[in-house]
Amino acid sequence: MEIKCQTQEAIDNASHSVRSKLMASDEPRILIVCGENSITERLNLILGEAGLSSECVKTITAGCEFAKTGRFQVVVATPFLGDGSWRRLVDIATHYDLGFVVVLLAGSFNFDQRAEAFEDGVFDVLDALRDLPKVAETAKRALWAAYLNGSGPCPGEASPPKAA
Repeated sequence: MEIKCQTQEAIDNASHSVRSKLMASDEPRILIVCGENSITERLNLILGEAGLSSECVKTITAGCEFAKTGRFQVVVATPFLGDGSWRRLVDIATHYDLGFVVVLLAGSFNFDQRAEAFEDGVFDVLDALRDLPKVAETAKRALWAAYLNGSGPCPGEASPPKAA
């Protein structure tokens, strides 16, 4: 299975043209922001098997640029990468009123960090080591939340999935 990952150079070359012609997608879209190829591969596989379309980038900066395009309803991100933290993604969703939701895949968040993430507007925090199988169900719930916030097309199910 081929992974759609962008290098920083490709992002720099395409970011202006992407911003200038926002494409309205007929299907909900998920952006994965993760620097670890093994996790990215598993996420793409899990989401693809659930029939969900996703793209990935490897840095917070690239994730922010892609998120600003308005093409994504859900951003699944690891909390900290070399160039920043998840807070930048939440700030962009709020500042630009894009309506996308952020799901964090954290390996070592304690209770206080989780509470802080929820207070700051994160949709959900999953354990990167144990909760990867739950990503598809969480993404479906997040797509409904984004849709109800006015972001993107209807996820296509008769009603939102129930929380597990």
